[in-house]
Amino acid sequence: MRKIKLIAGPCSAESKEQLYGTVSAIVSFRETMEKVGFELEAFRAGAWKPRTRPGCFEGVGEKAVEWVASVRRETGLDGMVEVAKASHVEAVLKAGLKRVWIGARTATNPFDTQEIADALKGCVDISVFVKNPVNPDVDLWQGAI
Repeated sequence: MRKIKLIAGPCSAESKEQLYGTVSAIVSFRETMEKVGFELEAFRAGAWKPRTRPGCFEGVGEKAVEWVASVRRETGLDGMVEVAKASHVEAVLKAGLKRVWIGARTATNPFDTQEIADALKGCVDISVFVKNPVNPDVDLWQGAI
């Protein structure tokens, strides 16, 4: 039977306790998920959260990347975070994570996606996921990819 791959986790890593609690809950359901055709492939959490309104919670940044990397080391579950600029990519690579995603807002900005691509140049063992752009169309998807 072919399994549906699942990537799960909170929109935002707000604290180490919240992140570990979420991972614990997800991992505890792993066996149940597998019985119904799902395979838990990775864990995700937002480190940097772009917001429309200034002053809203924008994530804890590199601390969250370290928490996700710690989860990866402790559980063996691949971790991933959203990246929006080169410094984010550098933090992810430094932490040893092997997956990133380009968020919906970033995917629509060719300058940001080029900056990320330049930062990832030469990295052959990194998986890059592209989140559905705000106004999706084939050209936007192709540009982000």
